[in-house]
Amino acid sequence: MLPGHFKGEPILIARRDDAFFAIGASCTHYGGPLADGLMVGDTVRCPWHHACFSLRTGDAIRAPALMPVTCWKIRTIGRKLFVVGKEIRKKPQPVRSAPSLKRVVIVGGGGAGAAAAQMLREEGYRGRLTMISADDSIPYDRPALSKEFMNGSVSKKMLPLHPQDFYRKNEIDLILDTRVAAIDTHDKSVQLVKGGRRKFDALLLATGASPIKLDVPGANLPHVCYLRTRSDCDAIIAKAGKASRVVLIGASFIAMEVASSLIQRKLPVHVVAPEAIPMERVLGPDVGKYLRRLHERNGVVFHLENSVVAIDKRKVTLKDGSTLDAGLVVIGIGVKPLTELAEHAGLETERGVLVNEHLETSVPGIFAAGDIARWPDPHTGDRIRVEHWVVAERQGQIAARNILGQRERFDQVPFFWTTQFDFTLNYIGHAEKWDRIDIDGSIEDQNCKLAYIREGKTLAIATVGRDRQCLEEEVALEQS
Repeated sequence: MLPGHFKGEPILIARRDDAFFAIGASCTHYGGPLADGLMVGDTVRCPWHHACFSLRTGDAIRAPALMPVTCWKIRTIGRKLFVVGKEIRKKPQPVRSAPSLKRVVIVGGGGAGAAAAQMLREEGYRGRLTMISADDSIPYDRPALSKEFMNGSVSKKMLPLHPQDFYRKNEIDLILDTRVAAIDTHDKSVQLVKGGRRKFDALLLATGASPIKLDVPGANLPHVCYLRTRSDCDAIIAKAGKASRVVLIGASFIAMEVASSLIQRKLPVHVVAPEAIPMERVLGPDVGKYLRRLHERNGVVFHLENSVVAIDKRKVTLKDGSTLDAGLVVIGIGVKPLTELAEHAGLETERGVLVNEHLETSVPGIFAAGDIARWPDPHTGDRIRVEHWVVAERQGQIAARNILGQRERFDQVPFFWTTQFDFTLNYIGHAEKWDRIDIDGSIEDQNCKLAYIREGKTLAIATVGRDRQCLEEEVALEQS
């Protein structure tokens, strides 16, 4: 693959066997350089967050990128290759689905729901499409809330996945600030809390998760916040501007990313958490110790092996009896899947909504994706549920195609990333438990690969500063 330009636009030239391709050179997700990515068949994967594009059409075929890159016409004269102009994109043909599929309802306006709605239209579905979201904002880039938006490096206009007009043009009936009260599987309808019903021929549940609430005195005070939605983030930023000190409760991914972001806003930040090493349970002790040192170098103060037992208007009281002044308290102690709708409707659940390899629940015609879905993972051999944005979007895309009868297995390797200060870690696979962690390189130098191994099998890989290698390891896990 070679980067280049055509009339000022960056392009990527790629060769696969005797075929040449030319597409836009920048990923449509966050602008990652595709020339530094990995070619797999007739696709290219972005080195930053593993989006995947077709070299033949420019289509974004795997989240987190949702929009295509430009595809360019190529002409060969003798031994020379010429880019001569842009290919005209073809509109999707109407899909051949069951005649009874006239109404699709999506419950949830997060990554899974938004990706599913878009994919249904891209696959040519022309029936009625309704997306019901409890959020008061059009679907947005949730990972940015704790990172770029929280630290002030991107503006509000960069958050939406698509402009408002996208939903009108694609005839997606987007109903915001609305919750579903119940699902009637026999009548095939959903009952809205505000009144009214929506009938469906196929239903996708993508209700996501909600923050676990801290049960201590004062946890409901106005200066105590959780981060899940754009409104939550707006509230934290507004209150942070008036706070002399922020106390973060928990050392989860969200809490650690918020700590990084608020330090970058020049706020004193203290973190209170019960573990001895931050993030050890997910990433292991070596990464956890490094992240603690990284945060401390940037001014974060840790109170580990401790917990908050009470909150008042000016301070928090810790289990050891000490107190911390706190003008703002942000709680990040985990999330729980919102499975109540599924449970009350009689769908099979077990620490999530149980789905098969096609993301279909125990009730035919009802699918689940995202934070609530527990699926049979072919790589670990376990049923797993993963609370990651990219997984949710990819499941939404595959659920959409399966709603249309394509029977595609969800067998993709999970992916997530975290960014804290100048440190970015990419993680592929899923390892809830491991026997050992093999480290190649140096975490301190931000140039390493970590392999999480159980019973001799590599379940997951984390890399720092090795984006291309992470893509190669992803392909290896897919083929294992």
